[in-house]
Amino acid sequence: MRKIIQTRSPQFLRLAALFMVIVLGLVLRRFGYAADLPFTVVKYGGSALWGAMVYLLVALFITRSRPAVIAVTALFIAISVELFRLYHTPWLDAFRLTTTGALLGRVFSLWNMLAYAIGIAAACAFDPARRAALRPRR
Repeated sequence: MRKIIQTRSPQFLRLAALFMVIVLGLVLRRFGYAADLPFTVVKYGGSALWGAMVYLLVALFITRSRPAVIAVTALFIAISVELFRLYHTPWLDAFRLTTTGALLGRVFSLWNMLAYAIGIAAACAFDPARRAALRPRR
């Protein structure tokens, strides 16, 4: 008999990885400096994890797409969000000063886009669905 939720299914593994990436990102941003990690590790490590999170979120919604399609879609979304930081209004700038706004980012950075691409590439490389597709079938 089939289980309703298969704990080895790629979607379940993606969901678990998504949860882990979110927790790691929040821990890195909250405790990274206290742990004496360098600025670049905290700042761009968090951005890379954010890119990985976007990949995993997209992968949960477009499940039947190839990982490369998911990666391109995730990169498009991540770059769009970064470009949106170039738009300024008083209410949006006030929101960006909140904790939630800070997690989404305050200032435009080309370096963030590179970090997103690295995070998305890493998430794609370790995507459970990609790895399951590469396994030989019995």
